[in-house]
Amino acid sequence: MLYNDPNNPLQPPPDPHAQPGYPSQQADPNAQSGYSYAPQNGQPGYPYGTQNAQPGYQPPTTNLPPMPVWQPGSLHPGLPPTSSPQKPARSRTRSVAIFALTCLLAVVFGVGLFSGWTYATSSANLHSSVVGSTSPSTTVSTALDSQSAREAAIAKVMPAVVEVIGQVSQGTALGSGVIVDKNGNIVTNNHVVNGASSLQVVLSNGHNVAAQLVGTDPANDLAVLRIQPYAGMAVATLGDSSKLTIGQEVLAIGNPLGYSGTATSGVVSALNRNAQESRSVNLNGLIQISTPINPGNSGGALINLQGEVVGVPTLSAVDSETNTPANGIGFAIPSSQVKAALTQILK
Repeated sequence: MLYNDPNNPLQPPPDPHAQPGYPSQQADPNAQSGYSYAPQNGQPGYPYGTQNAQPGYQPPTTNLPPMPVWQPGSLHPGLPPTSSPQKPARSRTRSVAIFALTCLLAVVFGVGLFSGWTYATSSANLHSSVVGSTSPSTTVSTALDSQSAREAAIAKVMPAVVEVIGQVSQGTALGSGVIVDKNGNIVTNNHVVNGASSLQVVLSNGHNVAAQLVGTDPANDLAVLRIQPYAGMAVATLGDSSKLTIGQEVLAIGNPLGYSGTATSGVVSALNRNAQESRSVNLNGLIQISTPINPGNSGGALINLQGEVVGVPTLSAVDSETNTPANGIGFAIPSSQVKAALTQILK
């Protein structure tokens, strides 16, 4: 049965508020109070839903809000997405402060490690320097001390060294000698005075004085001359050649090539050497030295740094290929032999 049917005498009067296409809003006498209107008790032919909607029918509208649509990021379906909460400014400031403090602590820790390493290294180097005694100041001090010792030794012996001049048939023989006692006795080489018709000595002060031959020891190439003692005459001290060691520094003082008052430096290269001086003389127990010596050094003084005469320079080795004196290979008669010759000659 349709509403608004003019042929139905039982039809209630039309609802003045009804709209076309919508069912009447009058109350259903069969409806139960508290229940929503439903088509359960509808008359046959009552249209339910939109399937049999009459022309012009429109779905009923309601005042309910539209169903929320769930979107990704929402906490719950149907709720609008939530945005990430903004961090408060104070939290960022605190993070920056913590980072800065961390960096500061790292720098302080690094500086501390570096300072400790530097201190340890410096202490180790200082300890090594002290233990090894190889500091620059120590080296300089040692060099100055050595130089001072050389100067003092030369100054002590130089006034006692003289130049010996002998007149021989072939001309003039030049050599050196050393005043060894207050009587004016002078030690020199035998080959310097051998065959001389007259002898004279040039003192360290430049004065020429006559000299007499006292005696000789040809086997050891030694001779003793004597001059008249004079005021202020310097006398050299004979040392102990048996205490010499290889590598020990020694000095030679004499008149090489006529250059009076010349000092040269070297070391003891070897001990107890033998050398053939001539066809008839073979010298034994010689001191081999690196100290430069030349013709004119013969008979002079070989001294240690204490200013003691430890030998008498006599000859240089000869290079057999060039027949010239070898470089840095010389020989001296040890002071032990000099003392023995003096005793034998002066007895």
